[in-house]
Amino acid sequence: MPELPEVETMRRDLAPLLRGRRIARVRVHHDDLILGGMTGPAFRRAVRGRTFGSAGRRAKYLLFPLHAANDLEGPVERVLRVQVRMTGRFALAADRPDGPEFRHPGVDFVLDDGRTLFYDDVRRLGGFDLLTPDAWEARAAALGPEPLGRAFTAAELARILAPLRAPIKNVLLDQRRLAGVGNIYASEALHRARIDPRRAAGSLDMSETRRLQRAVRAVLREALADAGTTFRDYRTVNGLSGSFQTRLRVYQREGSRCPRCSGSIVRIVQAGRSSFFCADCQR
Repeated sequence: MPELPEVETMRRDLAPLLRGRRIARVRVHHDDLILGGMTGPAFRRAVRGRTFGSAGRRAKYLLFPLHAANDLEGPVERVLRVQVRMTGRFALAADRPDGPEFRHPGVDFVLDDGRTLFYDDVRRLGGFDLLTPDAWEARAAALGPEPLGRAFTAAELARILAPLRAPIKNVLLDQRRLAGVGNIYASEALHRARIDPRRAAGSLDMSETRRLQRAVRAVLREALADAGTTFRDYRTVNGLSGSFQTRLRVYQREGSRCPRCSGSIVRIVQAGRSSFFCADCQR
């Protein structure tokens, strides 16, 4: 499932292309992609004629502020929140991209310049919420700090972890504790920090917490520089692959040698998800 680097890559691709563009019309091919109890026809009516502001991201959500028609200086009237999940992808073009990866239309936003923002989703696990700015702010407040933001310091991470007995890997995946980190980058950060994913979160001392805070930020920055990680489904806007999968140290490398100590990389299941780590150097 796309994590912070993948969603941020999409945001960076789309932000300069959509800002100031007015939505001329909308095609909803599958009503189940419209979330929050809104019907497809109601969604079409609500977004038609509005203008895209500057695209944003919070945690694993893509955010499109919508203004009144041709009025970027006016207030944001609605926030279009997108969850791409496992198989959602975007393209911006005059015509639907040709190829098997774009043969599962979901929602199309036809723009005032003749191009269309296509959203395809073969498994239809993602979707769109249309929220008021106040409703979005309330939901955003329930999320943890952004790991690439200034507020995510070692001291803040220590404060988050101190009262928790849950395994540290599970805590890193909890979006209420830390926003945007998922299975891939949690495993990679814990390996860099030399911490066993089964450790109780509150058992980390300050030295370990500093290592983990630095490792989380480093692995996310490196993945973002490589446009994310592509195994099968994730693509950037218009179908390009990320390349960070070539630099993964432990994730999906069960049975391989640890690049740090030559120990064996093992796989366990935690809270229904695979965790990969070195049985020798992660303590």
